[in-house]
Amino acid sequence: MSLTVHTEQRGDVVVVSVAGELDMATAPQLQDQITDLLDKGRNRLVFDLAEVSFCDSTGLSVFVRAKNNCDEAGGVVRLAAPQRGVLRILEVSGLVEVLHTYPTVEQAVAGEPTPTSS
Repeated sequence: MSLTVHTEQRGDVVVVSVAGELDMATAPQLQDQITDLLDKGRNRLVFDLAEVSFCDSTGLSVFVRAKNNCDEAGGVVRLAAPQRGVLRILEVSGLVEVLHTYPTVEQAVAGEPTPTSS
């Protein structure tokens, strides 16, 4: 399956909408988009995961790398609206809090203090 990635500027935050399966075959495409954003000085990223149907460890590593790079640049990474299966992977891996996961894009953009947890 393919992956589609769209970006939208909302104030000082870039919402990166991802759709499809995020795995070993498609993760480089998302990584390239993130690298391009960081090269342009965009280091406040919200990933809209509402349309991500699958995410493996390679996909998770893209988000961890993005968080580390944004942290170093004084920015932030937040995840928003993951489907149940993707949220479960984040919970089991212990990344749901590390990656600041929110139920909606709006909450993630606002940086509200109550991330998703179960």
